[in-house]
Amino acid sequence: MATTAKNPFQHIVEPLDPDDPKQQFFNLSKLQDSRYERLPFSIRVLLESAVRNCDGFLVKTSDVESILNWKQTQTQTVEVPFRPARVILQDFTGVPAVVDFAAMRDAVMKLGGDPEKINPVCPADLVIDHSIQVDFNRKSDSVQKNQDLEFDRNRERFQFLKWGSKAFRNMRIIPPGSGIVHQVNLEYLARVVFKYDGFFYPDSLVGTDSHTTMIDGLGVLGWGVGGIEAEAVMLGQPISMVLPEVVGYKLHGTPEKLITSTDIVLTVTKHLRQVGVVGKFVEFFGPGVAQLSIADRATIANMCPEYGATAAFFPVDHVSIQYLAQTGRDAEKLDYITRYLKAVGMFRDYTDVSQDPDFTQVVELDLSTVVPCCSGPKRPQDRIAVSDMKTDFESCLGAKQGFKGFQVAPEHHNTAVPFQFNGNEYTLSHGSVVIAAITSCTNTSNPSVMLGAGLLAKKAIECGLSVKPYIKTSLSPGSGVVTYYLKESGVMDYLSQLGFEVVGYGCMTCIGNSGPLPEPVVEAITQGDLVAAGILSGNRNFEGRVHPNTRANYLASPPLVLAYAIAGTVRIDFDKEPIATNSEGKEIFLRDIWPTRAEIQAVERVYVIPSMFKEIYEKIEKVNERWNALVAPSDNLYTWDPESTYIKPPPFFDGLTMTLPSPGSIIDACVLLNLGDSVTTDHISPAGNIARNSSAARYLTSRGLTPRDYNSYGSRRGNDAVMARGTFANIRLFNKFLNKQAPQTIHLPTGETLDVFDAAERYQQSGVPLLILAGKEYGSGSSRDWAAKGPFLLGIKAVIAESYERIHRSNLVGMGVIPLEYLPGVTADSLGLTGRERYTITMPKQLTPRMLVDVQLDTGKTFQVRMRFDTDVELAYFHHGGILNYMIRKMSEN
Repeated sequence: MATTAKNPFQHIVEPLDPDDPKQQFFNLSKLQDSRYERLPFSIRVLLESAVRNCDGFLVKTSDVESILNWKQTQTQTVEVPFRPARVILQDFTGVPAVVDFAAMRDAVMKLGGDPEKINPVCPADLVIDHSIQVDFNRKSDSVQKNQDLEFDRNRERFQFLKWGSKAFRNMRIIPPGSGIVHQVNLEYLARVVFKYDGFFYPDSLVGTDSHTTMIDGLGVLGWGVGGIEAEAVMLGQPISMVLPEVVGYKLHGTPEKLITSTDIVLTVTKHLRQVGVVGKFVEFFGPGVAQLSIADRATIANMCPEYGATAAFFPVDHVSIQYLAQTGRDAEKLDYITRYLKAVGMFRDYTDVSQDPDFTQVVELDLSTVVPCCSGPKRPQDRIAVSDMKTDFESCLGAKQGFKGFQVAPEHHNTAVPFQFNGNEYTLSHGSVVIAAITSCTNTSNPSVMLGAGLLAKKAIECGLSVKPYIKTSLSPGSGVVTYYLKESGVMDYLSQLGFEVVGYGCMTCIGNSGPLPEPVVEAITQGDLVAAGILSGNRNFEGRVHPNTRANYLASPPLVLAYAIAGTVRIDFDKEPIATNSEGKEIFLRDIWPTRAEIQAVERVYVIPSMFKEIYEKIEKVNERWNALVAPSDNLYTWDPESTYIKPPPFFDGLTMTLPSPGSIIDACVLLNLGDSVTTDHISPAGNIARNSSAARYLTSRGLTPRDYNSYGSRRGNDAVMARGTFANIRLFNKFLNKQAPQTIHLPTGETLDVFDAAERYQQSGVPLLILAGKEYGSGSSRDWAAKGPFLLGIKAVIAESYERIHRSNLVGMGVIPLEYLPGVTADSLGLTGRERYTITMPKQLTPRMLVDVQLDTGKTFQVRMRFDTDVELAYFHHGGILNYMIRKMSEN
């Protein structure tokens, strides 16, 4: 990862320790450039990478100068390369990446190249954490049953991944049952400083999950990218990025004693959404940072995608080093990490204002103003104070259909539906909680909120409180360490008594793997057309993501998840109403059972200790016996099984030659879907269960499968036939053509209403190119490459939107789908577009980044849009038909 033979900065290479001259580093302080000391710490990481990898070809001296000149380039669009130290993947995105690599090896061989060149050149870790579902809960053996079912469903996928770990160098697989990717990264995989190939350098990474940013809380610069872009990085291609603005976020003040890190992050999320940080780095500074633990910082960094930034960076300080010691890293590593970062000016003292660098903009938060809060009912940035939850939900009930509205008629607001469950009668109404999940790396990585939940459970049980048995409760820790300290501290028994048994180690409810609800509950919700609620300690609550039957979903801290589960409804004002009445008739209020920060810290000091982390992680790669026993082929080329419904060679490279296609104009295209604002990647390519009446279900049935074997869309990402049919299959997709939520559209030539895939197939059979019309923030949410691959396979040539989420725009570019953007102040409505027109987009022969192109309609109207190829490298990818085609041709050259 370091280039010295041709590196023009070789003169600043020196040993960190004079007694060990073989271990060297690029001493940036020897640049003797005053601009370096004023750079944000996050930009210093980009600079170090450019200096170390400067070879005059992929990284040039002019790139180093551009980064040093960061402050002066804020009003310009300056493109720089970045070579991260490593890549991290999870299995939902990792399987399609390995499928692409296997297919790329085949393609390179067909073009006469060496297939062995398709191989990761930088370390890549793949954590299997997205496959497990909450099929069983409320039983002591739930975790084992769920893990067994996970393995039975996904054996073929796991076997394929095990083949990949053998066939490709530099790829490590963390087996299922180990934990959630970002928590495992924080507690185990993170190096903070690499000691590799004779050099010290900062740890940095990109990941195929948008919440990769969680690692920024430890001072490791990382962010999410599309799977397609990550594959190119793994093959040695630097990321081409626009040098970002850096917003300094100053924290000061002291949080009130009942405030959790979740309350802080939900407040930060709403604040930064209002500030506008899309495409920017956020770097935290100020005396308030020193009061936050690494777990607190990681929680704030985790939700970076929800406030729209690229990265949310907390530079390393003494608290970071203490965390590394607490999590079992050895003393030698802590020593060289500290010495290296101090030597290159990347070690932070948050109380020393002289260290504060220059920022593009500074915003502040007084931590003493943070109040207990949740977010929802449909977006993570829609923060609500807990004291306002009842009135806010009731306002949403009657409001117009939208992010804060369900459009329930006033006469139905108090609908109540009785039902039988396990021989007893219960009643559901609007706002009834039916899912309560302590889940997600966002919170389960943080001992303070997990122990806080445990202590609240203890007090609740001692007060005689319980959770109604029909509520689907679950606890899915991000690593085995969590279970360890919950048991050792004695609170696990109380959580179990409330129904919060450990159900597995993975994303589970947060990704949509919440499993089925009890049938009587579903029937009651359907009968009353109820807006039932899910409450989870996750980071995403988009429509249709958590569960099809929970239309309102709220993000909350683990203690609040317990509180709402006990209350059984979100229509409660905890300040004024009792959370419940116990068997003795006594009213219990939430304040009676809420633990203080001091109580939590006292337990944490005793029970969260280094030996726990060492014991769990020493055996992490070998602890899963079923994984160890799994037999996988060892050939370098994968033998595709034509009978497989999980793993299938993708058609992306069919007919690929060394000759570049010439980009042509898009002539007389039809609009497949006319969409509004904040269309998420969950809308475009859902990860959850496959509906029995869907195109994907019909395909799987034709292959001999029954509904119980469908599994989820996320688990089928190695099969393009399923994923193409699953594109835009979210039941909460709102298509203006239909003026309702449905995974359907109108086939314009015939006027028929069809499933989206079936309509696209008809257009393709007729040779008609397709477009998408969309509003603001198109493609927000998870970094899901199938949200670009799927539309590509449907024949979509371009998207015209008001704005794009960063990762999704990059994914579209990577697949050769053209992202077009209305000019400022212009929308589909202002242009009078109905989507029923035919569109011709004229592509000039000479393309330049961010150029304007003409769109002509069959009505005679013409308007201009901006082509969002933002860099010359992105244009090169487009000319090749996508980034993977570019890499195949490059690897096939003699």
